[in-house]
Amino acid sequence: MSDTAANAPAKSSWFKGLKAEWKKIVWPSRNTLAKESVAVVIITVILGLLIKLVDLGVEQILGLFL
Repeated sequence: MSDTAANAPAKSSWFKGLKAEWKKIVWPSRNTLAKESVAVVIITVILGLLIKLVDLGVEQILGLFL
């Protein structure tokens, strides 16, 4: 018996399980996806600016000591 023949039932049941799980997914609406994407971009920019400000502050403090 070849290795491929032995794995055929396992692959078939795996794909059936995958198909069943795929049907359970609840996809967001286009409007919800757009709002959440904008929120992620805004929060990312704000956090980036905060990190930059902290970095500049630490750089200035270290510049005083060095």
